[in-house]
Amino acid sequence: MAVAARKQSRAASNATEAEGQGELPELNKDQELEAYRLMLLIRRFEEKAGQMYGMGLIGGFCHLYIGQEAVVVGMQMAAKEGDQVITGYRDHGHMLACGMDARGVMAELTGRRGGYSKGKGGSMHMFSKEKHFYGGHGIVGAQVSLGTGLGFANWYREDGRVSLTYFGDGAANQGQVYESFNMAELWKLPVVYVIENNRYAMGTSVSRASAQTDFSKRGVSFNIPGEQVDGMDVRAVYAAGRRAIDFARSGQGPYILEMQTYRYRGHSMSDPAKYRSKDEVSRMREEHDPIEMVRRRLIERHKIGEDELKTLDGRVREIVNDAAEFATHDPEPDVSELWTDVLREA
Repeated sequence: MAVAARKQSRAASNATEAEGQGELPELNKDQELEAYRLMLLIRRFEEKAGQMYGMGLIGGFCHLYIGQEAVVVGMQMAAKEGDQVITGYRDHGHMLACGMDARGVMAELTGRRGGYSKGKGGSMHMFSKEKHFYGGHGIVGAQVSLGTGLGFANWYREDGRVSLTYFGDGAANQGQVYESFNMAELWKLPVVYVIENNRYAMGTSVSRASAQTDFSKRGVSFNIPGEQVDGMDVRAVYAAGRRAIDFARSGQGPYILEMQTYRYRGHSMSDPAKYRSKDEVSRMREEHDPIEMVRRRLIERHKIGEDELKTLDGRVREIVNDAAEFATHDPEPDVSELWTDVLREA
């Protein structure tokens, strides 16, 4: 009877949440400005990283987050201090949204001592325990089991924290994802799985690679609730993020959010993105750009002047240019660093 009652209570809770999913919160002026500033910082940083890659200053792989900025910014607005973030290799935006310093991120991209991994991790492998950011992972889907492990640690310690575990539509087809779902629901772990569906797994559209293209339903067989979210609107992300994080933090178990978003650039810097039309990309930029939507609201609803927004953009560019300057003049790590951080004896 107790089990049945819990299931009934949970079903009612899910129904109540579903009823409120269509409502978008009205962000106040300060919230909109902060969301705009942070998304703009991510956009300008990624644009600069793309330029530096083209100049040969960044080696290896480099996956840009341009177009997807509202996802991580909205989720961080909904999170609390101490909640962890873990993601795949399209990770620079997540780092900046977590409060990691632009200098340290750019220095890591260029392989310098001042980078977050001392210049040894590069674009895909950066960490910051202080900012509760646990990577940056190059193996597709590997972060999902690790993010579930973070949730287990939170559950075991009873510290009230939630693990925000990000992965893409391509990674959603990996087997370890479903092993993680099963464990997370079985033990009611505080994990929010954020699937960033940018429509293309590398160069393959979701319709050609996924039998079930509604990724919010991927947890149905495990009794994990999920919802689809407009990942181009920071308000929608924020609202869904609050629902999911509150659900997980209250001890009810994991939650899945499918963020329907879009990347403007190729999968990586080596991808010419010939698998989609220029018209498709242009249409998304013109009609659904996450930064432009906030900009319009700031002007029309909050009466922010164009000059003030230009000043803000100028400050963001200064931060990014300073980061690039630092990253190109910071020394490379000493050869002896090859032998550090390899093994830690307990």
